[in-house]
Amino acid sequence: MGEWKKYKFSEFVDINPNVKLKSGKEYSYVEMKDIADGQRHCTSKITRPIKGGSKFQDSDTLFARITPCLENGKIAQVVDLSNGVGFGSTEFLVFRGKQKTSDSNFVYYLSRWEEVRDFAEKNFEGSSGRQRVPRDCFENLTLELPSLKEQTAIASILSALDDKIDLLHRQNKTLESLAETLFRQWFVEEAKQDWHLGKLNDVISVKGGTTPSTTKPEYWDGDVFWTSPRDLSNHPAIYLTTTSRKITQKGLAQISSGLLPIGTVLLSSRAPIGYLAITDIPVAINQGYIAILCDKIVSRYFIYLWCKANMAEIENAGNGSVFQEISKSTFKELDLIIPPKQKLLSFDKEIKPFFQKIKSNQTQIGTLTQLRDSLLPKLMSGEVRVEI
Repeated sequence: MGEWKKYKFSEFVDINPNVKLKSGKEYSYVEMKDIADGQRHCTSKITRPIKGGSKFQDSDTLFARITPCLENGKIAQVVDLSNGVGFGSTEFLVFRGKQKTSDSNFVYYLSRWEEVRDFAEKNFEGSSGRQRVPRDCFENLTLELPSLKEQTAIASILSALDDKIDLLHRQNKTLESLAETLFRQWFVEEAKQDWHLGKLNDVISVKGGTTPSTTKPEYWDGDVFWTSPRDLSNHPAIYLTTTSRKITQKGLAQISSGLLPIGTVLLSSRAPIGYLAITDIPVAINQGYIAILCDKIVSRYFIYLWCKANMAEIENAGNGSVFQEISKSTFKELDLIIPPKQKLLSFDKEIKPFFQKIKSNQTQIGTLTQLRDSLLPKLMSGEVRVEI
């Protein structure tokens, strides 16, 4: 195996490479929201006439240079662009492999490495609210990096894991879409006139939450899961399996709804309305959620799919001058058609395997993601070498 060579990052990676786009012609447009943490590929079906911004081609890496987008992991390779090229936010740096020096797939994984991300974050410039990574800061980052042949081998290993993760994500998306189709068929297209018109409060219970005082350290960093809607903002999965913050038992005592059981359906009630998840852990919540407890007639599967099917109505029921918010009392009074108990039981029997498979896939995704994230720094640093 060959020796690794020292490079300046800016010598190894082509930063903001030249891409020619014709004025007046429409191209793929990629926004910051199109990128999710840990998701390797991004694309966009939106096309727009060119109006400045960053320019890129298929397989280039988009690297968010603004806080908090960089900290939130908004780094991805663009693929399937219209005509192979596109443009996007001015807040992206574009990275590409240099001919005979670096592989563009390897460059993507290199840009996700903590060594590079931490360096970028330490070089933020500007006011505290709008800090950015300057392009020229990468002149000061020096790394020991492998030969082109070993880069390709490293990228191949990590890509195989990402491809499997992507396959499972797509399978879950298909399963969820099928579940939504079955719900519409059973309870919209085949609804009967003699079914009872009721309120959500007739079939579920709801609870709210709060945020323990952040000025009291005795409430925080314990072993109790506590969630805010931010946990769902980059969460492409149905099941909530962990949270970014935890509280202590003293913190939990400040929340009147207490610890909510596994199987609670969470709906973000503001900024924005509409994030949805089913808890797979006992969890406490903040004031940005409506927690739905299926302790009366319908199951978690039914109410999750009901919320998906009726999200426009839920959003329209919100109000507020600064941002839309739907209160628990308003949510409970939303109308729904209540099917017969036997119909609900039959639906749950048919739909449950869909959710079980989604949950199983999500567990696999977690395992593979952990493996990829543990391998990446070892491969990038040379702690683990690849036979070539």
